[in-house]
Amino acid sequence: MIKVYSDETTEIFQKIADETANELSLGGVGQVEVCFVDSQEIKSLNAETRNIDKVTDVLSFPMLTEITDFTEQNYPLEYDYFSGEVTVGSIVICNEVAISQANEYGHSVERERCYLFTHGLLHLLGYDHIDESDKAKMREMEEKILLKLGISRSE
Repeated sequence: MIKVYSDETTEIFQKIADETANELSLGGVGQVEVCFVDSQEIKSLNAETRNIDKVTDVLSFPMLTEITDFTEQNYPLEYDYFSGEVTVGSIVICNEVAISQANEYGHSVERERCYLFTHGLLHLLGYDHIDESDKAKMREMEEKILLKLGISRSE
């Protein structure tokens, strides 16, 4: 299970996190923080953390270098003794870009936010899209998770 923490978290984000953990057979309890920002803030984060002067749709800040069950034994430094959860990382989604991309791709803003959350979550869990092979694997997993939850591109 991966618990999602955000002041704007929707029930669907938690379902996506649960389905992702299930799909990847991850035991224990992880935690992910999600923040929604405007284009100026994400541009600033990109500049500070990636030396890129650009507005992007989503940023992921992973805390883990290897992904396995979320337990104290596997992650003694990332384990929170009060909650019993392992900190997986943070996801930052730009609302303005989500709205723009939803209009561009012809689906709902909610669908686009779900996609961006799924994309960011998979980055936290070791997926990437540096080369075409990795990109195809990540894209396949994104669609598999979203379709299992009934979140389609036509939404």
